[in-house]
Amino acid sequence: MIPAGIDAALEVRFLDRFFDIYVHTPIQKLVSDHLRAEGERDAKGVAEARASLDVAYGWLEKRAARQDWAACGEFSLADCAAAPALFYADWAHPIGERFPAVRAYRARLLARPSIARTVDEARPYRKLFPLGAPDRD
Repeated sequence: MIPAGIDAALEVRFLDRFFDIYVHTPIQKLVSDHLRAEGERDAKGVAEARASLDVAYGWLEKRAARQDWAACGEFSLADCAAAPALFYADWAHPIGERFPAVRAYRARLLARPSIARTVDEARPYRKLFPLGAPDRD
């Protein structure tokens, strides 16, 4: 899942961190804010998280338009990090029409048999996602 060459391995690890830090972290802000009592919510923090996701989507749009997978031209650890990040990101802050390559990349991830199986097996637990699960995917 990590290529042998040092440059390719660094690219994969960088993207693994990108999805964790720049996609998962803002999602967590949206989820945790939703779990707070009405009077304790952080509208500014939520707006910042949504803006951060848009920046991440924009950055990823440029990469995804050039290649099918996140790094090195083949499915890797970077894509394993991307799958849950983009799966939930689109639920929490939809990947808009202005990011067609990101939307297509997310669709490729969800079509991959191992990821499709994981998504399918988790269907009974969707109701537990605090922001609510859309009736898709």
